[in-house]
Amino acid sequence: MINYKTYASRILSAVLSLIIVFSIIAATAYTAGAESAAKQSSTTTSGSSEKSSKLFKDESVYVIADAEGNPNKIIVSDWIKNNAKLDTIEDKTNLKNINNVKGDETFKLNSDNMCVWNAKGNDIYYQGTSDADLPVDLKVSYILDGRAVSPKELAGKSGKVTIRFDYKNKQYETVKINGKKEKIYVPFVMLTGMMLDNEKFSDVEVSSGKVINDGNHTIVAGFALPGMEYNLNLDTDKLSIPDYVEITANVKDFELSTTLTVATSDVFADIDFSDVDEAVDSLNSKLKKLTDATNKLVDGSSKLYNGVSTLLKKSDKLISGVKALADGAKQLSDGAQKLDKGVGKLKKGAKQLDSGASTLKDGAAKMQTGISDLASGLGTLSSNSATLNSGAEQVFNSLLKTAETQIKAAGLECNKLTIENYATSLTKIVSSLDEANVKKLAEKKAREAVTATVNAQKDVITAGVTSAVRAQVLEGVLQASGLSMTAEQYAAAVEAGSIDAPTQAQINAAVEQQMGTSEITSTIATKTEEQINTLIETGMQTSEVQSQITEAVVKAKAGAQSISALKKQLDSYNTFYNGIISYTSGVDQASGGAYQLSSGSEKLSGGTSDLKKGTKKIKNGTKDLKNATSKLAKGSKTLYNGLNKLSEGSGALVDGVKLLNNGALSLNKGLKQYKKEGIDAVVNAFHGKAETLVERLKAISKVSRDYKSFSGISKKMDGKVNFIYKTDSVDAK
Repeated sequence: MINYKTYASRILSAVLSLIIVFSIIAATAYTAGAESAAKQSSTTTSGSSEKSSKLFKDESVYVIADAEGNPNKIIVSDWIKNNAKLDTIEDKTNLKNINNVKGDETFKLNSDNMCVWNAKGNDIYYQGTSDADLPVDLKVSYILDGRAVSPKELAGKSGKVTIRFDYKNKQYETVKINGKKEKIYVPFVMLTGMMLDNEKFSDVEVSSGKVINDGNHTIVAGFALPGMEYNLNLDTDKLSIPDYVEITANVKDFELSTTLTVATSDVFADIDFSDVDEAVDSLNSKLKKLTDATNKLVDGSSKLYNGVSTLLKKSDKLISGVKALADGAKQLSDGAQKLDKGVGKLKKGAKQLDSGASTLKDGAAKMQTGISDLASGLGTLSSNSATLNSGAEQVFNSLLKTAETQIKAAGLECNKLTIENYATSLTKIVSSLDEANVKKLAEKKAREAVTATVNAQKDVITAGVTSAVRAQVLEGVLQASGLSMTAEQYAAAVEAGSIDAPTQAQINAAVEQQMGTSEITSTIATKTEEQINTLIETGMQTSEVQSQITEAVVKAKAGAQSISALKKQLDSYNTFYNGIISYTSGVDQASGGAYQLSSGSEKLSGGTSDLKKGTKKIKNGTKDLKNATSKLAKGSKTLYNGLNKLSEGSGALVDGVKLLNNGALSLNKGLKQYKKEGIDAVVNAFHGKAETLVERLKAISKVSRDYKSFSGISKKMDGKVNFIYKTDSVDAK
């Protein structure tokens, strides 16, 4: 027998869970830039709100807390989305130490204590601190083997451990529900997560959430909705909504890394309940119709299954004939396309051939006239070859001298550059600027500088080490004297007058005696040297030193690139220079051949006239051929596309009928179970109660939308805010 109260609770729990899960997924997708998904969603509005608002403040509040959840610092990061590209933005905020973290836009306070940003059409990204009360307080408590302990007491211990996160919701509005004023809390969803080492934690469980084990670590994610039970006015005997998260585990040598808790109210702000009024008004009266319709649906699904089974038996014979026809059409289409492309190229070639023949004919006539001028000009050029070669060599030597001067000015060694050796010399210089060599040299120079700086503080370091050793010697003397106390406790006792003067003198004498021994002196020297080495290594790892090393490597790389570019330019001129040598040699040879060319040009002029007549006929014929092949290609492609779709569709038809057959059977079975376990249970569980639930959900959604900012927001802006609580780690050491 179905327990309708239990089933009703499960349904409401499922509804709330789906609201949370899908709202978080939608928000995450929108944050990652999936604007299209947000536009298609009918239940989310945040994405459209951000784009439609002229100004939208996206706020993140980072709460830095101790291991028990007490906040030590609150940092707020704000992103004002200037969708309207305004030149100035008025921003209401109560933050201190405001700092523009992304741009150079400035602000000033007006008479209303409003921040006026000189936005220049840009978005504004700024950060500040706050000491305001948080809307949700976080408290973390720890239990070891049934006993409450502090994080400090728990560190390093083993046993059965419970970690509990309690969330106190303090943010609410007073709204009217069914004509009555009621307090509705902002519906914050608290998501707490942590990562546990499997060598220390086992048998991990969470009260409301998920535990994932990857073999090396256990990831715990819990959620709670503080104030939601009150908002919905729920009977906790029927349904309980968690307002805390509790993790239990068996622990060895307890230690805990930082935990993170995200608080967001966007889950219910993104859900619009305004369009359900009409459905709710008629829900109770239509529950009986729903039951009757379900009965008819079950009967109809049985008939559907019988009909689809018959259709499936007749559909397989359709495929073979259509496929063979489509294959033939494809061969025809491919051949026609290739033919059309080939004729197109032939037509283009014929046109170019005709044009070329005309040009050739005109050029041949002009060439005859120019041959004599060419012979005369080549004779003149040949007489100037020696002067041209000498000038090119002088320019090359001048370029090499300039390059040599620039390289030496950059602090690099460079031999005298000549036409013969410049390529080898520059390649050698580029090799010397290899990244590994430069980095090694830069690290050496940096270590020398850091070592000198640390050694300059050797006296200070020695004094600090001596003081620490003296404290250890003092504690040893105190222990030997029967005084079990630390050096700090002894100093406090002396200050309070609890240690008499003779005892003090005796202890001081013993300390000074031991401090003068060779063993202590050696210890101080050793510890001092260790401290110096540690400081040197620490100094080498600073961002400043590493930046200097990186800068040296970058400059060397840039230098190598510059010299490579210089060599490339010289190589280019070298090619030109060699071309001049070849050119002048060719001119001398061409001068003798020019006179032979003159006689051949007369014969060429006569042949080009005959060629022009033939190319014109070819051009006209290929034009007609191209028109015919274009029509053939177009028609065969249309035929193939149609037959191919028919072939593909016939296979899909059989597959679809098979799926429809299986689906009809599943539908018939599912509807019977749906009626028995779902519809009948809902009718009995929620009859007459849906109106109040929807009214409360609408109020929760309104309160959620109203809460837009923690640090303040102007009336001209829309916005949203998320909170991230980070707790300190609990270190076993």
